[in-house]
Amino acid sequence: MLKRLSSISATSTITIKSTPAKDHLHAPIPESTLPKGYLLTGLHCGVKKFKPDSPDPLDLALVLSTSPHPTSAAACFTLNAFRAAPVVVSREVLQKSGGRARAVVVNSGCANAVTGKKGIEDAWEMAKAGDALLTSHGLREHASRGTTETLVMSTGVIGVNLPISKILSAISTQHISASPSYTLSPAPAAYDAAARAFMTTDTFPKLRARTFEINGKTYRMAGMDKGAGMIHPQMGDAGSSGGLVHPSASAPAAASSTPPAAGLHATLLGLILTDAPVSPRSLQSALTYAVERSFNSISVDGDMSTNDTVIVLANGAASAAKVAEIDELTDPQAYVAFRDHLTSFAVDLAKLVVRDGEGATKFVGVCVENAATYADAHRVASRISTSALVKTALYGEDANWGRILSSTGSTPLSIPLDPTLVSVSFVPSTTSSNPTPLVVLENGEPVGVDEERASEILGEEEFEIRVDLGGQGVGGREGARYWTCDFSYVSFWGLVCHV
Repeated sequence: MLKRLSSISATSTITIKSTPAKDHLHAPIPESTLPKGYLLTGLHCGVKKFKPDSPDPLDLALVLSTSPHPTSAAACFTLNAFRAAPVVVSREVLQKSGGRARAVVVNSGCANAVTGKKGIEDAWEMAKAGDALLTSHGLREHASRGTTETLVMSTGVIGVNLPISKILSAISTQHISASPSYTLSPAPAAYDAAARAFMTTDTFPKLRARTFEINGKTYRMAGMDKGAGMIHPQMGDAGSSGGLVHPSASAPAAASSTPPAAGLHATLLGLILTDAPVSPRSLQSALTYAVERSFNSISVDGDMSTNDTVIVLANGAASAAKVAEIDELTDPQAYVAFRDHLTSFAVDLAKLVVRDGEGATKFVGVCVENAATYADAHRVASRISTSALVKTALYGEDANWGRILSSTGSTPLSIPLDPTLVSVSFVPSTTSSNPTPLVVLENGEPVGVDEERASEILGEEEFEIRVDLGGQGVGGREGARYWTCDFSYVSFWGLVCHV
């Protein structure tokens, strides 16, 4: 490394490319696509510091379910051993409530992570303040049982205590709807404000909504997330233990629907709201499945946060009359339909995080096909997506497929890889004027690369790396996708351009 550094003369320059425009990624949400039965707001409570371009930065989001029906809640949390206080508290809330919650309180600017006992106390204070807000709106369901119905999330600086009094004071301004300071609303502007209150280093609020049908009934789903750096999440449900275990190549092969063993994985917060009626157990099952194929399949910088959390609420408010909740045991067909809609929606939200990656100039999909198991495909895609050599080559628009193969071949798998079966290609985006893929390796044999065509594809802002494992010698047909970006804000390119 030092030799490489000394080989760069004092007059050497590294061209820093500007990041692509992102204004088009934030657009107004049609009111018709917003789920029924929710109130939201984004407030400035004083966690974030004032800036000249943002005198009153939003740093507190509040969400209430106003449905007359029970509201199911599910979440996936970081597997980082240093789980932040809000992660600890929200996991406990879900476990004790049996998957029922009606409020979510989110602050940005301070992660409340590695803050000891005081951090846990502050997170519980946030949850209790959310419960008090529900009470003031006549929405508490389980007050008599003493069960907390509020989930909490935090993002920002680690190792600093929350200014909890400021947060509690701001929440109290939303108790009385007649108050001039009251801003809770079901309107699109309220969703936008809440999404802005999630933001830290994000360059735009990440917000999406859609309608979908199950058994002829129309439902709505809206969601927001945040994240631009410290992004490579691996999250599990409330019952998952903290801490990561290195994946073993000798571990038994996982079923195609089973999440891969923990590996190198990151701050990301997400919240999804739907007015579909879904049972708590099936909402958690659907979210766990969806997160594995979306938020657990993205990488910006390869680092996992202490706070990663994705929450989903399902309140059944699409129907005025109470109807049976969608459940994987009583109506598996409806459950699978909901699960797949949720997964597709979660993928859309997750992609926004990668597109906003700090300093990123490329949005790259990594598709691994014909693996023995889903876990194998996911591991390979993850290894490629986190390789500094691959990511710097993407920044340099260099079709250096040797780096892709190096990452593929060094990935621990359930079945040893046969190099003679592997193929690699670069695939243009679907909007490209020439969608023809460029094959660079076929069944282990290099293919003469058309340098001009390679420059065309890698010069685009969006494209895909496709790796076919050839069935791993056992006729495997499983596949997985990852989404990543280039390394542009780290000056690695000048150091590794000759590798």
